[in-house]
Amino acid sequence: MEVIVAGGGVAGAAGAVALRRIGARVTVYEAHDDPAGQVGSFLSLASNGLRALDALGCLGQVQEAGFAVPRQKIWSSSGRLLGDVPRGRLSGDDLHSVTLMRGRLVETLRERALAAGARIVTGQRLTGAVTGPAHVNATFSGGGTARADLLVGADGIWSATRTLLDPAAPTPAYAGMYQLSGVSEGLDLEPGSFNMVFARGGAFLYLPAPDGTVWWSAQVAAPQPPDLAEIGLERVAEVYRSERVPSAVLAAATQVHRPTLDHVLGQVPRWHDERIALVGDAAHPVGAGQGASMAIEDAVVLARCLEAGESIPAALADYDRVRRARVARMVKVAGGNRDTKTAGPLGRTLNNLVMSIFFRHFHEKATAWLYADSAAA
Repeated sequence: MEVIVAGGGVAGAAGAVALRRIGARVTVYEAHDDPAGQVGSFLSLASNGLRALDALGCLGQVQEAGFAVPRQKIWSSSGRLLGDVPRGRLSGDDLHSVTLMRGRLVETLRERALAAGARIVTGQRLTGAVTGPAHVNATFSGGGTARADLLVGADGIWSATRTLLDPAAPTPAYAGMYQLSGVSEGLDLEPGSFNMVFARGGAFLYLPAPDGTVWWSAQVAAPQPPDLAEIGLERVAEVYRSERVPSAVLAAATQVHRPTLDHVLGQVPRWHDERIALVGDAAHPVGAGQGASMAIEDAVVLARCLEAGESIPAALADYDRVRRARVARMVKVAGGNRDTKTAGPLGRTLNNLVMSIFFRHFHEKATAWLYADSAAA
């Protein structure tokens, strides 16, 4: 089976590894000329994502590229602890969540894909695709063409594959938040916990790393999308001036990454046709710390359906059936998470009351479906 993977990020690299494991000949087309290096901020992989990596034979390499984070603490803007729970896992699970830079995860997965025999072509963005009875013909920026048995669209929230598959598919919309992230030094903060502060101006995440630095991300609520050229450390520090720890972390910043706007995507009705399938953010950007984990799960499930299916069209239908309900549930959770981060003063007060009860009594049961599920085990 000849497979084209459009997109070389987490979803594309994981897809290449998964498809090579079932014997497919895989070529990844990556839009960027130089896909290596540290692009973007950090991300976390919960236990479900780590089990999907284990199914791909990549768990150990990814764990070495990042560091384990056993706990998650949730704080109010006043500094009151609202919850202290296992990070990305159930309490009895010794597979701890891993945090790492997004670029390191992509590099690790790409190295694994190349070692498995996948081919990666850089500087080529998908521009067209025509599905035939037995093949899909793809065209790329620069005039390149390719024919394959299957095209996997792993090209993110701004997916060209999604639009080619369905011109009426939804397009991304601004989600009411922007982000600025970076690294701080010289702070004495307790390691081992991922901290989320529900601050007055939005959420603030900070994570003491083993080397003594603090990784942070400011998720600022803004009804209208700002000009990113005007977003910098000074402006964001002003947003969190009333919160003790976030303001201290920002004051100690030594690195600041490029700001980004958060976007959401409406439900994508069509994930596949006879020869094209969407994975990861191209089909379902979820957020809530599960974007990478869900993309890796997609890769594992798609490969298994293709290996077990009587035909490619039947396998793609099975993939859609297996993944839809789980992803829809995750999207609903992410929407509630986002609403909490952008709540006004009254909403924050009510949320604080609810969260202090929820994390103490209901968190384990409420997340069991996500972390105990064997979709990619």
